[in-house]
Amino acid sequence: MRRFNVICYLLILTLISGSVPARDYVDKVREGNKAFKAGQYKKALDAYHSAETDLPESPELEYNIAGALYHDGGYEEAVEKYQKALNSTNIDVEAAALYNLGNTQFRMQDYQSAIQSYQKALELRPDDMDAKYNLELARRRLKEQMKQQQQDQQQQDQQQNRQQEEKEQQDQQQDQQQNQEQQQDQQQQQQQQDEKNKEEQQQKQTQPQEQKMSREDAERILNAIRDDESEIQKKIKRKMVAGDYAGKDW
Repeated sequence: MRRFNVICYLLILTLISGSVPARDYVDKVREGNKAFKAGQYKKALDAYHSAETDLPESPELEYNIAGALYHDGGYEEAVEKYQKALNSTNIDVEAAALYNLGNTQFRMQDYQSAIQSYQKALELRPDDMDAKYNLELARRRLKEQMKQQQQDQQQQDQQQNRQQEEKEQQDQQQDQQQNQEQQQDQQQQQQQQDEKNKEEQQQKQTQPQEQKMSREDAERILNAIRDDESEIQKKIKRKMVAGDYAGKDW
């Protein structure tokens, strides 16, 4: 899949044909290329950026910077640099930029964009076997990605459905519990009301009996008083009769 290379002679010729002091720029680019081939990508970037200050917006230099960024893990910035490298008037540079742009997008798992980049590269270089191979590989990965996304979506939907069902069950249980508590409260209130009504009924039944007993007691007391008064009157009469006796004492 990888086929990263740095542009050397074309860039150097571009610099020589310009009006700037070519020797300094060529030395900086060569230093960057040497570091790139040695796997020293940060050092290569420093050299390329130094050259970039003297020759900004050079498609060839943007291409080299993109390759160093890719190997250093800066994929997003590498994509930006490769896209700028497409402004080159050289078909070989454009085709290489498209190919490596596809590689970078592939690494970012942006398979749809990678497919487009490989297809454009093949339009410029129809016999590029690496681009053909990577194109088919990106297509397979895209299918796998879409399939995985569908499975993930299904799992997510199932999980959401389970969560919804669990929530509905919890709500139902809460409703049942609330209904049970409400019924218990109503039963307790009804029981208290029944006890209160029973007590009131008992009080109503007891009060007349107490009033009746009180009248009976009063009548007995009055009768006893009358009997006592009658007995007293009898005694008085007997005494009076005994005191008035004037008969002969034999």
